[in-house]
Amino acid sequence: MYFAALLARTEDGWEASDTELDDVETLADLADLAREASAEDDTVLVLIEQEDAWFGVVRVDGEEDPRIYVSDAAAAARSSYGEILLTDELLGRDPGDDGPDLDALDLDGTEDGEPSSADEEEEEPGAAETITHSPLGDAEILDDLGIGEKELRALDAEDALGAIAEVLGASEVLETVR
Repeated sequence: MYFAALLARTEDGWEASDTELDDVETLADLADLAREASAEDDTVLVLIEQEDAWFGVVRVDGEEDPRIYVSDAAAAARSSYGEILLTDELLGRDPGDDGPDLDALDLDGTEDGEPSSADEEEEEPGAAETITHSPLGDAEILDDLGIGEKELRALDAEDALGAIAEVLGASEVLETVR
């Protein structure tokens, strides 16, 4: 079960809106969605959680590049929403270096069943295997909003978004969209 919400900072405080990420395919799409929620290039936080597994925060300040924090990179890598956040840059790999080239694969009909020979049983290490169960990204993403790196890393995925909203003074508006 996923939950995603936008928190946009305004002159009057924070405004929350739930958001569907079905049409979001890239981090750029997500950043554009966040920018649309802000009237004056104010800070917008995209809060995403997968129930008890991981949470992510994307911060968009005007036209600046989005800043990202993910609580458990390996868990997020197994999620379609997490894959949006785990960019090549964040993972420290070259763009396009995310697995085998599908055009170069020899699809001989064995891809759905058992490997055709014993030596093919050894899989090439994939991106998900090299990603650890640890936080990834900008742990100082919320420093100026009252949540330091140490506090952010200590948050449990089960109640992280609520704890973040509470520190921001936005827990009531977040609960209205939950």
